[in-house]
Amino acid sequence: MIRPYHHGDLRKTMLFAAETILDRDGIAALTLRAAAREAEVTHTAPRHHFGDLTGLLTELAASGFVRLRDRLLTEAEKASGDSRPPIIALGRGYIAFARAHPGLLQLMLRSERLDWSSAALSQAASDAFALLTDDVSGAKRHVEDSGYSNLTLAVTRLSLVHGLATLLLDGRIEAMVKKVPGSDIDALIESVLTHLVQNDAPTP
Repeated sequence: MIRPYHHGDLRKTMLFAAETILDRDGIAALTLRAAAREAEVTHTAPRHHFGDLTGLLTELAASGFVRLRDRLLTEAEKASGDSRPPIIALGRGYIAFARAHPGLLQLMLRSERLDWSSAALSQAASDAFALLTDDVSGAKRHVEDSGYSNLTLAVTRLSLVHGLATLLLDGRIEAMVKKVPGSDIDALIESVLTHLVQNDAPTP
């Protein structure tokens, strides 16, 4: 979570307040007035930095994508000695971020709440998702064997990783694991990611 360096830094204070509301009350409760109240500033003060709620949410989402990219890179570095494809570590990083920041991730993917004409937001999002989609393990072989393009494989990979994260946040996987004695969520995640690598291309 973003931490304000001091209360005099209104921008960081407001971003911290907005993320606090996201985590505690959900995206529906996040308004400019609510964030100002959480930050203990006047309700007009945030407009000098963000203009309106869309401006605040856009900056918060951009910071979220930067932090997501950092998390993915950290996981990739941890697994640098692993002989398995990097997508396993990257997928693990995406899911860890989703579990740690569910409200923020929801905001990051809510296009109607954000200003995608913002260069900072679009660049941060592209940089983060590129780590998941650009290094398509065995892409050339899959393209030659199946006729699918790298774009198809990249979207398939992103869909599976994000879908797994969504099921975790919705509690669906936890409910399934509880029905199978001896099952473990973390072990299951690792198994699913490994399966993803083994089946990186859709079946024609």
